[in-house]
Amino acid sequence: MKLEDFDYYLPDELIAQTPLQDRAASRLMVLNKQTGEITHKIFSDIIHYLNPGDCLVLNDTKVMPARLFGMKEDTNAHVEVLLLKQIEGDKWETLVKPAKRIKPGTVISFGGGKLHAKCIDTLEYGGRIFEFQYDGIFYEILDELGEMPLPPYIKKRLDDADRYQTVYAREIGSAAAPTAGLHFTEKLLADIKNKGVHIAFITLHVGLGTFRPVNVESIEEHEMHAEFYHMTEETANLLNEVKKNGGRIISVGTTSTRTLETIAARHNGSFVAESGWTDIFIYPGFQFKAIDCLITNFHLPKSTLIMLVSALAGREHILHAYETAVKERYRFFSFGDAMFIH
Repeated sequence: MKLEDFDYYLPDELIAQTPLQDRAASRLMVLNKQTGEITHKIFSDIIHYLNPGDCLVLNDTKVMPARLFGMKEDTNAHVEVLLLKQIEGDKWETLVKPAKRIKPGTVISFGGGKLHAKCIDTLEYGGRIFEFQYDGIFYEILDELGEMPLPPYIKKRLDDADRYQTVYAREIGSAAAPTAGLHFTEKLLADIKNKGVHIAFITLHVGLGTFRPVNVESIEEHEMHAEFYHMTEETANLLNEVKKNGGRIISVGTTSTRTLETIAARHNGSFVAESGWTDIFIYPGFQFKAIDCLITNFHLPKSTLIMLVSALAGREHILHAYETAVKERYRFFSFGDAMFIH
């Protein structure tokens, strides 16, 4: 399939720059994946589409304040470093701007010397591996010096950093938020649970895959970046029980979907407790083994995310839904509105 097959027109003013005051007040487009039928709702209405015995699967990853601004020790030139994933110990894979000037051996200082990073390897697309040096606890220093890594299409400053975290975020390690989950409030989750809907948590730490564009004409040639995931025994047992009893697995976000489908593909449609790295690439023609429904946001043109939702609902249905969303002035991307594919 061609990259152009997943393009659509989006006016800049529909890219949401700030979150709504009430998380659950976003709009919700409900899309029937079989018929393409579209219904317009408010996100809090999602509860009416969930049945007792279903299971809502949430990604509990927590976003790191992963954007650091420092200076090259030899020239005092300003450098921006975005932490993507921890390789081992104090070695991290990062994205750097400007990357051309950062070669192995380069040392960058942050916070007046509170944190140092030495480049030990170069990667493609501006990627660098740094080894960090510091006194104390790394994540405490990161909290002090780092900024929340908002996507480049968000130009406005975020006053409350917690609005780029889900209310259930707990496992720190992501370079971006699993944004479909941003719509949930603690009250809405409690109401869903009281209805008899199961809630399960998995972890996938969002890394370079979120920032890396598709640069090949034929999408089959695109290589996904591996991201770390974890499923507990409690979650695996619950999901297997729900499937056995005829309940639906409702994935919240593309990150949850990729985790669930990775595990189900490895275990003949069943779920097991495991940790690992996934580079699964889901595009039309993919055979889903894990999920029945998906709650998601509206994604960038030509992105791997719009390819994933097209695999679930059909490319024509998705492109028509996006065209409708533009016409109806939905808000797009991270802080935008939501879609429920059922």
